[in-house]
Amino acid sequence: MEMNVRYTSFVAVGDSFTEGMSDLLPDGSYRGWADLLADRLAAREPDFRYANLAVRGKLIGQIAGEQAPAAAEMGADLVTLVGGLNDTLRPKVDMGRVRGQLEEAVGLLAPSCGTLVLMRSPGRNGPVMERFRPRMEELFVIIEELAARHGALVVDLYGSAALGDPRMWDVDRLHLTAEGHRRVAEAVWQTLGLPPEADWSAELPAVVPPGWTARRSQDLSFARQHLLPWVGRRLTGRSSGDGRPAKRPELLPYEAPAGDRLV
Repeated sequence: MEMNVRYTSFVAVGDSFTEGMSDLLPDGSYRGWADLLADRLAAREPDFRYANLAVRGKLIGQIAGEQAPAAAEMGADLVTLVGGLNDTLRPKVDMGRVRGQLEEAVGLLAPSCGTLVLMRSPGRNGPVMERFRPRMEELFVIIEELAARHGALVVDLYGSAALGDPRMWDVDRLHLTAEGHRRVAEAVWQTLGLPPEADWSAELPAVVPPGWTARRSQDLSFARQHLLPWVGRRLTGRSSGDGRPAKRPELLPYEAPAGDRLV
């Protein structure tokens, strides 16, 4: 791909992955790969504009019905759409419906923007990943088909050994760390045909894994703080994003978040 391509506006659509959890800023908000990408694109274009419509917990039907129409109206040079994984994590999911809702979103966004980017998302290695792998792979087949039909780009992060490493994931085991988000931003950057700045797929150095006692302690802490509340929301039909607005709902000149990322 050409390296002199220009992107003067960018709209990000999706769920918590695109909202930026768990790349935490000092003010308690999240940065994430989309903000990092916007920051780099803005450095190339003085009048760069950016909107991030993503909200944690959203299903693909909500993304297609709420975010996609708003993004299409903005007519941006670049739109990213990452969604559907929350659907695959539900105890019951109609993948035919997921396909239809993705088709609706892509069919609306593709003709309204200069470049549409879809994604085969990463997953944390472990038993949860293995349980839901067939659904995820079915979702990714749908994404590949839609990308081919509509001329969209696909960022392929699925199966990356680096991004599957548990050390790239926050303690909730659902969201990437700051380093994970940095690597995703670099992968999208390169997929757009922009000059590489790092090897996003470089594997982490080998370390001695924690012992059995430490792993069980981590498992219990994870269950209490994250798994049980997540199950509770599923059983009651609630979402972590209920009532939460998008952090950048309008396509406006880009301004970097105040302060540095927490480490």
